[in-house]
Amino acid sequence: MHTQSLSIYRRRHFTNIIAVTLSCLAAGIGLFFLGWILWTLISKGLGHLQLSLLTQDQPPPMAEGGLRNAIIGSLMMCAMGVGIGTPLGIAAGTWLAEYGKGSRLAAVVRFVNDLLLSAPSIVLGLFVYALFVVQTGGNFSAIAGAIALAFIVLPVVVRTTDEMLSLVPVQMREAALSLGIPQWKVTLQVLYRSALPGIVTGVLLALARISGETAPLLFTAFGNEFFSLDPSGPMSAIPLVMYKFAGSGFENWENLAWAGALFITLFVLCVSLLARTLLLRKRVAHD
Repeated sequence: MHTQSLSIYRRRHFTNIIAVTLSCLAAGIGLFFLGWILWTLISKGLGHLQLSLLTQDQPPPMAEGGLRNAIIGSLMMCAMGVGIGTPLGIAAGTWLAEYGKGSRLAAVVRFVNDLLLSAPSIVLGLFVYALFVVQTGGNFSAIAGAIALAFIVLPVVVRTTDEMLSLVPVQMREAALSLGIPQWKVTLQVLYRSALPGIVTGVLLALARISGETAPLLFTAFGNEFFSLDPSGPMSAIPLVMYKFAGSGFENWENLAWAGALFITLFVLCVSLLARTLLLRKRVAHD
């Protein structure tokens, strides 16, 4: 009996060593390629990350210029996308967590939201193209681009709001309701206040995701070589410029593409760090 137990222990110990070794190897391979990508991006883009990138517009081939029009376009469309998707997502997540939980309709909504969360962005872009661009006479616009980005923001915010509100202790709801406070006021003044850091984290992560999307904007915003603040017309964005410049064969355009890629990476890094900070504060507050 003792010999059998020792044999089982050794087999489990050996299996554990193999599993840990394979896990560390997989993590090491992933970190190696991630470091390689970041090093390539920094080495090729850092030297071209200059002030002119923010003050000059997209140049013609073999000329000096920057990405001001693309940066402003990206900021405008991302802001509009978050502005459209966030209120709808918070409202839908609140309904799932507080009013529709346990119902069949809520289960269907969660399933559809999960499908939308995993849908390829190019499919969402084609959907908005058929739904909005074609119906407006083929008018590409920043509004259409923002709608496409909002479809990416929406499921992220819905999932985050649903989960954050579900984590709020039931005792807080019961204590507030026992005082005669209406359900809507409990949601606004108690539940949202407790879940706010988590919800904001979800919004920031959604913003980081859409900031680098290219495919939806190809079918909606289309791009613009000139500076424009008109959301009803075509508008440039950093991912669109990168898509156009990267394989152009012109050295100045390729340099701007690397600088734009590094700019987006730094932006996503800052947004992700801010989201992690908010989430960490929430965990510390709960502890």
